[in-house]
Amino acid sequence: MFPLKDTQPSAGTPVTTILLIAVTAAVFLFELSLDPYSRNHLISSYGLVADRFEAHALVTSLFLHGGWLHILGNLWFLWIFGDNVEDVLGHGRFLAFYLICGALAGLAHVAFNPYSRAPMVGASGAIAGVMGAYLVKFPRARVLTLVLIVVFFTVVELPAVLLLAFWFLVQLLSGLGSIGYSHLSQGGVAWFAHAGGFLAGVALIGWMAKRRPYARRADLSW
Repeated sequence: MFPLKDTQPSAGTPVTTILLIAVTAAVFLFELSLDPYSRNHLISSYGLVADRFEAHALVTSLFLHGGWLHILGNLWFLWIFGDNVEDVLGHGRFLAFYLICGALAGLAHVAFNPYSRAPMVGASGAIAGVMGAYLVKFPRARVLTLVLIVVFFTVVELPAVLLLAFWFLVQLLSGLGSIGYSHLSQGGVAWFAHAGGFLAGVALIGWMAKRRPYARRADLSW
């Protein structure tokens, strides 16, 4: 299932969401400008390597990506869900929330893969936190979603609670299924970073929320 658009209107311009997208895109374009050796050195230095943990990488790794599909998918999810969570938190707190969720997601990855020497990069953990916050604050909003049924694609409107809970379950089960095999692989998907970021968002949104969001029709109907 791939979200295309949500029905929850924004209260204002999502300044921080746009800024995060712009900075992340700029860093990725910088990566592309480097020769392969320099790019690998950048990722090794600023990606999160569990086996030689460095605190700064909990943040710097969020702005590095491994390819076009990786960054486009992440930034699309941030664009869909970020604006409404930013409404709830305000611009400054949303930035702090995003970075904290990303850092906690990184710690979850390190906890479950302590000997991994593969650099973990990408904003997925922070964006998972945004998705967790969206689930808490806008469970009844609906999300236009691209769904694969056998060999055909169709577009359906799903409740956010169903889409996001399903997404989290996939991350968690995939992570649990990877236990015992992570030491054999030097790459792959950081499932526990996704799950950890999501749970961080669920836990933090109530504490960090600055104000209650305005009640909107899209949030009151299934």
